[in-house]
Amino acid sequence: MVRDASANPVVDAVFDAVANTAPAVREALPGRRVESGTENPSGETVMAADVYADELLAEAVSAVDGVGSYASEERRETVDAGEGYAVAVDPLDGSSNLRSNNAMGTVVGVYDSPLPASGRDLVAAGYVLYGPITTMVVADATGVREEVVEGDSDGDGGASRTVVDDDLSVPDEPTVYGFGGRVPDWTDDFLAYAREVESELKLRYGGAMVGDVNQVLTYGGVFAYPALVDAPAGKLRHQFEANPIAFIVERAGGASSTGDGSVLDAEASTLHQRAPLYVGNESLIDRLEDALDE
Repeated sequence: MVRDASANPVVDAVFDAVANTAPAVREALPGRRVESGTENPSGETVMAADVYADELLAEAVSAVDGVGSYASEERRETVDAGEGYAVAVDPLDGSSNLRSNNAMGTVVGVYDSPLPASGRDLVAAGYVLYGPITTMVVADATGVREEVVEGDSDGDGGASRTVVDDDLSVPDEPTVYGFGGRVPDWTDDFLAYAREVESELKLRYGGAMVGDVNQVLTYGGVFAYPALVDAPAGKLRHQFEANPIAFIVERAGGASSTGDGSVLDAEASTLHQRAPLYVGNESLIDRLEDALDE
C-alpha cells in the first residue's frame, strides 16, 4: 500500500527527510561500532555511529522548508534553521547495542513551539527501527501508521515509504513487558509492580527503547524506564525520547505516565532534562500509577 500524504505537508516532509537518511545510517553502522572519543551533553559516551547519524539528520531535517530548528540528544544547543517547527531527534537510540548487533532506532518529535516544550506542543512524532526490516512508525494528525522504508544509501531522496498498517493501535490484550535500569536501583513501589507484571506477561527487553516500545505496539503490554533510587528522573531525555514515544503510544490508544500523570503534561524546563517513562495499555499504566501512589 502506498502511503497517503500527511494532513500537514511540513510534517510529511520531515519524515521524508528522516526516511531518506535511514538507508545511509543503516549501511554505515558496521564501520562505526567504536566510541567517538566524545561525550554528549548528558555525559554519556558517544559512538561514532551516533555522530554520523546526527550529522545526516541535521542536514536533512534542517533543509526542510517549515522547520525552524533542529535539536539533538548529541548537541548542547539547537540549530537555527529559519522559521517553523522545532524538530527534536535522538539520532541513534540504543547505539550501545552496536557491539552486540541488536536493534537500534531513531526517535523524532515535531513541536509547534521552541524547545524545551511540553509534549502537548507536539504535532507529530515517530521512530525508525533498524531491525531485520527497516520500518518507521509515524503518529500525526491522520493517526498512527507503520511503514517499511527502502532505498539506496546515497541519500539522494530515493527512499520509499510503504504503509503496512495505516491504523496502528495497541492491542487490547497485553502480552509483553520490558523494564530498564538495574533491579537493585528500582524503588520498592516499582519493584512490587514489576513482580506483579512479570507473573502475567512475557519479558521482552532488548536495551533499545525503540525496539522495546515497538514490541508493546505490536503485542500489547508495558515498557518502562522508571525513576530510580539514585536517579528520580530516570535515564531518558524528556524532549528527545519520552515526549515523542508517549505521543505515539497515546495516539495509538495506549497511555503514558511519568508516575504521576501523562508524560505529555510534564513541565519542560531544560533541553536535556530527563524524565521517567511508562507507556503501554491503559490498564497497566493505571495500575502502575496506583502502585507508585501507595
